[in-house]
Amino acid sequence: MGAVPLAALLPQGLWASPAKSYKATVLADVEIGAVRPEFHSHFAEHLGSCVYGGLWVGKDSPIPNIDGYRRDAITYLKDLGIPVLRWPGGCFADDYHWRDGIGPANKRPKRVNIHWGGYVEDNSFGIHEFIRLCRMIGAEPYVAGNVGSGTPAELREWVEYCNQPSGSTLADERVANGSPEPFNVRYWGVGNENWGCGGPMTPEHYGEQYRIFANYVRTFGGTKPFLVACGPNGNDMHWSRGLLNTLDPRKLPDGWSTHFYETGTLPSTQFTEDAMNTQFRIFQRVEETIIAQRALLDSYDPQRKCGVILDEWGVWDRIPREDEQRYGKLWQQSTMRSAVAAGLGLNIFNRQADKLYMANIAQLVNVLQSILLTEGPEGKRSVRTSTYYAFQLFKPHRSKTAVRVETESSDPLGLSMSASKSGQELIVTLVNPSGSDLDVDCALRSFSAKSGTAKILHHSDLNACNSFDNPDVLVPKPHEIAVENGHVRLKVPALSIVQASL
Repeated sequence: MGAVPLAALLPQGLWASPAKSYKATVLADVEIGAVRPEFHSHFAEHLGSCVYGGLWVGKDSPIPNIDGYRRDAITYLKDLGIPVLRWPGGCFADDYHWRDGIGPANKRPKRVNIHWGGYVEDNSFGIHEFIRLCRMIGAEPYVAGNVGSGTPAELREWVEYCNQPSGSTLADERVANGSPEPFNVRYWGVGNENWGCGGPMTPEHYGEQYRIFANYVRTFGGTKPFLVACGPNGNDMHWSRGLLNTLDPRKLPDGWSTHFYETGTLPSTQFTEDAMNTQFRIFQRVEETIIAQRALLDSYDPQRKCGVILDEWGVWDRIPREDEQRYGKLWQQSTMRSAVAAGLGLNIFNRQADKLYMANIAQLVNVLQSILLTEGPEGKRSVRTSTYYAFQLFKPHRSKTAVRVETESSDPLGLSMSASKSGQELIVTLVNPSGSDLDVDCALRSFSAKSGTAKILHHSDLNACNSFDNPDVLVPKPHEIAVENGHVRLKVPALSIVQASL
């Protein structure tokens, strides 16, 4: 047998070479656009244990709850701040009929979830439960309507039921079901993935459907609907052009939904360096998609009345069957690699702040790149994932103005950065997806700083994660930073997210 390289004998993540010098510049005088809080939005689908067991356990559950809502989930989500929450799907949305989820819970019909495992949905979590969840955690609701198997009348009545204050039969029915105040739902998706599970349709057929459905979604009680059309899968220009050519140019949608998952070839806790790098490179295509879709929309919508929405994104790793059997469909652990991936995405959104309206990571609890994991309907333990803490580190960017950052390399595996400012404050986030520690010297142009603080999320093992037994393996910690003579100097280790506040 030949000689074995030393790196092959080391645990995953310990391949890093000595620190390399790296230069960057923050151009505080070159503004990009507002960092909308909506970039940090989320998505909850009736899939696996996302809703049932993750968010909703029922009022009679032995799991600590607030009127049926899982107490620890509510606490963690409220603390993080969820700007917008999309529901009930996903694929589930285009086979969901909203009347199934209203009225006395014990009289609601039971339906088979044809998309996710064929389990029987008892509809104990419906529109009233969703709206209360949003109010408890401070999120604005985003409802995905049923175009695939629904009708324009059904969607139109759902909007009236939610938003009409009183006086109509539908509004009075909502009142009788326990909600005297209107829900004031503004965001309405007109179908989901109608090129796939919500169809499958051609862009022209979906365009005709959109025109009909949108015509009946009206303003009730002063809440004007923000209509989101089903845009492409990734950067599918054939779908985008076909749809735009079918729509009425005088009545373009308010939002343009794009989905882009960063797929992985291995189970989440078994990644190799090569598999990780392959996944990280996908984020370059995400950024290219946002730029390309905005440019195409600009040719139809030069005033930018229609916003690009990345309402499903995140890492989608290979899911072990045993995990699904234990915790539910598409249950996925979030590792140090996952956190870095989240940071890559969030930096992109800041850099493209003038082109993006909203982004909703998939999904909120337990499913895919979630920010919380729970033990399911029977388990009492829960944990904040590495992705939760990635969002926490990026939270100070919200509502600031993104500014340009220049780095010495455009390598998708090189240092990723973004910056934003407000008054005398500058926030810089640095994400290192590489296997090399970096000594970063960041020059500040048109911004004066005398001191700063920094936090870091880091682990040398790319597969490290927060588990139910060890929930604090990955948490942000204080990090050393030096600020002098218009420069910020700090170390950005391999596989880390660093947030600097100046």
